Amino acid sequence: MVDLEKAPPARSPEGEPVPRADGEGCLVVAVRLPVRIVALVLVLPVRMAWDALVVAGRFLRDTVLRPVGRALAWLGRALFVWPLVGLWRYVVVPVAKGVGWLGNVLLVVPAVWVYRWVLTPVGRALAWCCAGVGAVLTALGRGLYAGLAWLGNVLLVVPAVWVYRWVLTPIGHLLAWCGRGLARCGRGVLWCLGKVVTGIGAVLYWTLRILLVLPALAVWRWVLAPVGRALAVVGRELLDALGHAWRIAGHLSRAVGRALAALFRWTVAEPARWVYRSVLTPVGHAVRDTVLRPLAEAARAAGRAGRQALRSARLSVRQARADLRRTLFGEPERTPSVDRREPSGAKARTLGSSTTALTKD
Repeated sequence: MVDLEKAPPARSPEGEPVPRADGEGCLVVAVRLPVRIVALVLVLPVRMAWDALVVAGRFLRDTVLRPVGRALAWLGRALFVWPLVGLWRYVVVPVAKGVGWLGNVLLVVPAVWVYRWVLTPVGRALAWCCAGVGAVLTALGRGLYAGLAWLGNVLLVVPAVWVYRWVLTPIGHLLAWCGRGLARCGRGVLWCLGKVVTGIGAVLYWTLRILLVLPALAVWRWVLAPVGRALAVVGRELLDALGHAWRIAGHLSRAVGRALAALFRWTVAEPARWVYRSVLTPVGHAVRDTVLRPLAEAARAAGRAGRQALRSARLSVRQARADLRRTLFGEPERTPSVDRREPSGAKARTLGSSTTALTKD
């Protein structure tokens, strides 16, 4: 909570007030309390509206946006992803494999054969011919280069060296001597001009310093700096007041929200729960025990009776069909059944005994 009470100033043992350690003066103390009160009054509705919007947004996100987003995601997968995956897996990939195999058979294998047995021998023959022609051209080029180098040396290099040594060098020495003299004269002129410019610069410097710099420095030091410090104190106090007001408004908004939640719980949720537990649940159990269960038992008994009647009707129809077949076509011939589980030795003994009995007869 905001401390609205002004702390008493600390005093020395002699009874004199001691300045505060953080350097806050009377301006800070005079501005802090009204600024914090005004900030609390202005920020409290904003913070309560913000908390209400946050709660509404979370409820909307949990109850509407998230289920709708999941449904849209499933619908998007069902409409786009799964058809595309099936198309890629069962259409594009087999077609691509078939096209790749066909391209390999129709293009790559013939191209490799042509490269290996046609282009490679032709290229080697052309390379051998080009190597011979290149050797001939290299020999001709070397001879031509040697002739042109000798001709250029005779016609260009020797005359140029003579002109440089006997014409350009003396003229250059003469021009260098003249340039040194002119440089000495220029340095003297520049020294004089430098002195004149230095004097003019000193005069202008002190004129500008007296007319502009010193007044501006005085305005900065005695006007702008104190005003800036005061504005900085006011701004800092405004920011601190807004921070305190925002936190206090948060506590108040949370308390109001808890009070509204408790009011809703005790006026709506708890009565609804009591009605559900004390009224609807016993009524539902009674309806289930007195109405639904007997109806279910009667329905199951009727179902069993119906199934029994259908089974009896099927057996009667089957027996009548068998009697009709027997009347029309007579008794079917029955083949003697053989016990396949009897061992072979026992079967042989049985056959032998039957044969002996027939012989005696």
